[in-house]
Amino acid sequence: MTTSPEILVTNDDGIDSPGIRALADGLSDVGNVTVVAPRNNKSATGRAMSSEVAVDEHELGYAIDGTPSDCVVAGLEALGPYPDIVVAGVNEGANLGMYVLGRSGTVSAAVEAAFFGVPAIASSLFLTSEHFGEPTDPSDYQRPVDATAYLVEHAMDAGVFEHADYLNVNAPHPGADATGEMVVTRPSHGYDMTAVRNGETITLHDRMWDQMGDGDIPDPQGTDRRAVVDGHVSVSPLTAPHTTEHHEALDGLAETY
Repeated sequence: MTTSPEILVTNDDGIDSPGIRALADGLSDVGNVTVVAPRNNKSATGRAMSSEVAVDEHELGYAIDGTPSDCVVAGLEALGPYPDIVVAGVNEGANLGMYVLGRSGTVSAAVEAAFFGVPAIASSLFLTSEHFGEPTDPSDYQRPVDATAYLVEHAMDAGVFEHADYLNVNAPHPGADATGEMVVTRPSHGYDMTAVRNGETITLHDRMWDQMGDGDIPDPQGTDRRAVVDGHVSVSPLTAPHTTEHHEALDGLAETY
């Protein structure tokens, strides 16, 4: 772009998380940053939407008593300036795999922007279970920040968003033996959720995280999860609207209804 882009930054870990501070700082070298983020942690809220939210000024921008999707709508429609691109993150923990896309508040913020026709990037940091909770300083997020800033600076002029509505970026954790390579991926279809009843409670567990921690995953080359486990920065170009597949079996049922 010939002028510095207007960048709306949000997240789902909350406005006081180190990841969003690192992202806002890193993107300030690329464009004009406005932060509109949840006041508290709103992880795994998907595209949950409120009808009314409180807003307060914060040292980074605006704190919203709502979800990431609330923040995107509020930022675009009420708080301004209207952005050239929306960036969500950096999330503490990866957002990998097809099944995570609708669950993640970080990714959902990017999807919300895409429905407005605004290019968007979701940015996340992969952490194994042994490292989860360790990054407490903005400097720990340098890998995803660098990758995201690079994409914000170059992707729009390169025509990337003529083919993708949003990009899902995942970078290796700080202690990983990373390659530094950025690879274009597709979301993995791997899925391994379990549930165990313990009296009056049920424990739900995503066993894919265990496999990622061991480095023993079934995902083939070209998938987002395989790329990050192998130490690469994964970038998945995605579209927001759900696709439809017309076929004779359903057409026949509709005709005989």
